[in-house]
Amino acid sequence: AIMSFHQCGGNVGDVVNIPIPQWVRDVGATDPDIFYTNRGGTRNIEYLTLGVDDQPLFQGRTAVQMYADYMASFRENMKKFLDAGTIVDIEVGLGPAGEMRYPSYPQSQGWVFPGIGEFICYDKYLEADFKAAAAKAGHPEWELPDDAGEYNDTPEKTQFFKDNGTYLTEKGKFFLSWYSNKLIKHGDKILDEANKVFLGCRVQLAIKISGIHWWYRVPNHA
Repeated sequence: AIMSFHQCGGNVGDVVNIPIPQWVRDVGATDPDIFYTNRGGTRNIEYLTLGVDDQPLFQGRTAVQMYADYMASFRENMKKFLDAGTIVDIEVGLGPAGEMRYPSYPQSQGWVFPGIGEFICYDKYLEADFKAAAAKAGHPEWELPDDAGEYNDTPEKTQFFKDNGTYLTEKGKFFLSWYSNKLIKHGDKILDEANKVFLGCRVQLAIKISGIHWWYRVPNHA
């Protein structure tokens, strides 16, 4: 059984379109920053930004609380199948297409292989989180990257990823560490809730991690 907290539609193999619930999208109508956002301001409505994991914006609940409530309801309503061992796996969705990743390369927004994609952390919630982290590290002047290119660029066309680029600087390393750790913490939070909900059930918990999508032939790659 798959705990689908993401939109179906727009990813490889999707043959139907099932958006995230209307009442969640209604919140987004007045606060579009609940969705992942690229540097140009384009929103991605496949999945809520992990910036709202702990923000009580959804009728008093946070995003993580909504995911936990969904899983608790599933356990309650599917109790006989869980107890009987009919359901053997619970796959927990953690991002777009159910994968623990950022929506960095959306075909729906014009990305084509093998473009480098974009950082997707420019909603106001993630931006505030980064600014707070930078200030705590003694660098309140640091901003999110503005030199990492667009979806279909190659690494050498950007200041961030080119040889001896921004990614090697103190600021670049700090940003990359913050960006990747936010995703890991996102997964940890939701899986902690899944462990609590399905404690005692004879099921395996699983997640999807996006793989390496293509080979590269140069030492410097995005």
